[in-house]
Amino acid sequence: MFDFELTLNLKVVKDWNKIMDLQTIKQRITIVQSKREYLLGLLEQPNLGTLRVDVNQALEELDDLIDEFRRTIPEKENS
Repeated sequence: MFDFELTLNLKVVKDWNKIMDLQTIKQRITIVQSKREYLLGLLEQPNLGTLRVDVNQALEELDDLIDEFRRTIPEKENS
């Protein structure tokens, strides 16, 4: 249902410049953040049922990814 194609290991970000520039990574993080907003909207649905567990798990994983990005690339570089 959700197509999250961002599977990057942020711990090796210095090597990414060879594969992907910082601007591309920032764009993908922005996409991930917009998907997060969609998931938050899903949680408001009263008929979500057992999918609520999956949505919560997806939110936790997205939050971890975004946090790791912010720790790996300080806000100064991130601007």
